[in-house]
Amino acid sequence: MEPGAVSNKSNGNGIGNHRQECEFDIISWFDEVSENAGFVQRETLRRILEENYDVEYLKKWFGDNKIQEMDACALESLFTSLVPLASHADLDPYIKRIADGDTAPVLTKQPITTLSLSSGTTEGRQKYVPFTSYSSQTTLDIFRLAAAYRSRVYPIREGGRILELIYSSKQFKTKGGLTAATATTHYYASEEFKIKQEKTKSFTCSPEEVISGGDYKQSTYCHLLLGLFFSEEVEFITSTFAYSVVQAFTEFEDLWKDICDDIREGKLSSRITLPKMRKAVLEIISPKPYLASQIEGHCYKLQSLDWFGLIPNLWPNAKYVYSIMTGSMQLYLKKLRHYAGDLPLVSADYGSTESWIGVNVDPFLPPENVTFAAIPTFCYFEFIPIYRQKDSCQAIDDFIEDEPVPLSQVKVGQEYEIVLTTFTGLYRYRLGDVVEVAGFHKRTPKLNFICRRKLILSINIDKNTEKDLQLVVEKGSQLLSKVGAELLDFTSHANVVSQPGHYIIYWEIKGEVEERVLQECCCEMDASFVDHGYVVSRRTNSIGPLELCIVKRGTFKKILDHFIGNGAALSQFKTPRCTSNQVLLRILNDWKIKSFHSTAYR
Repeated sequence: MEPGAVSNKSNGNGIGNHRQECEFDIISWFDEVSENAGFVQRETLRRILEENYDVEYLKKWFGDNKIQEMDACALESLFTSLVPLASHADLDPYIKRIADGDTAPVLTKQPITTLSLSSGTTEGRQKYVPFTSYSSQTTLDIFRLAAAYRSRVYPIREGGRILELIYSSKQFKTKGGLTAATATTHYYASEEFKIKQEKTKSFTCSPEEVISGGDYKQSTYCHLLLGLFFSEEVEFITSTFAYSVVQAFTEFEDLWKDICDDIREGKLSSRITLPKMRKAVLEIISPKPYLASQIEGHCYKLQSLDWFGLIPNLWPNAKYVYSIMTGSMQLYLKKLRHYAGDLPLVSADYGSTESWIGVNVDPFLPPENVTFAAIPTFCYFEFIPIYRQKDSCQAIDDFIEDEPVPLSQVKVGQEYEIVLTTFTGLYRYRLGDVVEVAGFHKRTPKLNFICRRKLILSINIDKNTEKDLQLVVEKGSQLLSKVGAELLDFTSHANVVSQPGHYIIYWEIKGEVEERVLQECCCEMDASFVDHGYVVSRRTNSIGPLELCIVKRGTFKKILDHFIGNGAALSQFKTPRCTSNQVLLRILNDWKIKSFHSTAYR
């Protein structure tokens, strides 16, 4: 099967003239490639290697082997035996040469003219990743495929609008003249983004000048203003991450009166200072006094309900909220459900800066239960079986590994680290994501995202993943709900400067909480870590008591501002759940208002 076959097939032979026919065609295509996933994967690898076999990186491993003469099975075996597993650090020297202007075929035969930046929230620094037209095409393909599955459960009107809370960062030139920015920025600037609206027959409320304005506060205001101006037409609300949706509606609680004034008079607040953004928005809006009064009436009532059900009240025709809601985004689900009321939350698809991975074929499932069916045409997958070994102090984390297996050989219930070989020049690239195979769609695995492998808290023999930390924080924060308070955000740090070393968890909370309750929260979290190495170390005092630090309101907004000031886009921002970044730690400690130490192991 050809990559991009989703779009090619649905564009040909008169298919795609009507939404239902188009949806059927795309889903039929995916069922076909899923049923033949093993064969499709081998053919995908063959295509990648035939296109790029004589590039510098692959020649280093293939030598004089004539891969053009091999069948797909033999080629798969040769590739996995000769080309080693690679991390970003292994490929970084090659990518840096490309960024500096080396036009030789280093990683791909086709010249790379664009580089994506990772968010930088996992490891504290942004990484360059090759981006090509194939990247934009697969984004269009997965958006259309996912839309077809959603429309089966939540049909939307053709020609309706989407309130898309999306943001571009600034593009810049590398030393060698390549354009660099976040992957979302490249996509929003691409022809495929415009095509997506035509193909899905759903149109964003905001013009390009709002999306790419460069000031997320001004963009958020305009997104909300235009979303309400077109409120009767909005079919669903979306953003890349759940965080961005929560952030926008939290801002709305303070902005709604100004927005109503703008709708009533057909004007734009003086807070919008970017000329292109002002011009574009003013060309769209016009006075709507009745709508403004209607929104005001809703908002006064919503204020008394602490804004419960904000979304269905202000967007009465919205069918669902759509965003990435897994992993580190799970913290925001409670607040998002508060704003959404009875409106369904639909988890968006599984991807990374490096590649799209899987599509949500069960949009009716709650975000906590969502899985993603791997798309076998987008890249060649391998899966490293991993097993938790709680007593090991030699491993870099709490996993031991087995040999990688192809997509066709994964087993239900087993955890794996994903390995990618892509059309954009990444070969046997360790993504660092840990997933569990939850089942199958036909013969392609349905993946449950578990955690990022490198995001761990560790002092000595203890090793706790992002998922472990998430569960501990959820348990500790349950005590806040009982006193009418709310956890807004959190991060953590393994402090090894003081002896014995100990975990520090930083909380930003809303509401007044007695110190007695916060002390209980601290002890509850300390006692909730189940990692054997941690429990033994706490009992022997080789790890000190957990410390809970409460920070001022607005601390995590300041962290967001720091990342955006360093080139990240709000669409791509994820609060780092574990950090050793000294700038972030300085912000957290400067804004700390009180701290508590656990007595759980006394």
